[in-house]
Amino acid sequence: MQFCRVQSFTALGLSLAVLASAAAADGTAALSDKAVHELVLRNGTIYDGSGRAAYRGDVIIDADRLVYVGPHTDMSARTDIDVKGQAIAPGFINMLAHPEESLFADGRALSDLMQGVTLEVMANSQWAR
Repeated sequence: MQFCRVQSFTALGLSLAVLASAAAADGTAALSDKAVHELVLRNGTIYDGSGRAAYRGDVIIDADRLVYVGPHTDMSARTDIDVKGQAIAPGFINMLAHPEESLFADGRALSDLMQGVTLEVMANSQWAR
């Protein structure tokens, strides 16, 4: 198992766009029966997008699926990242963006992804005529 400490982000801009829908009413998503998962983010401050207060917990990811969102769990993973002091949140929607230049220069939109933006709404201004 690989263990990493993340210190360089003030907010973990993780694109967890399905986090709010994966979380059940009590703030958790059910764990799968898999013995060793791909990735676990431990000790993060979870903002699930529901409007409820943030809480400290873990997020477990296998491939492109969230398999657990909730309080600390002892499940193991190949990659284990301690995100204590960092925020874990759903992806953000940028409703008034003008990333055209950066997208033409680099179509990966890294400047937005590093800020947690997972959806850009373009042509939503007077300049879009």
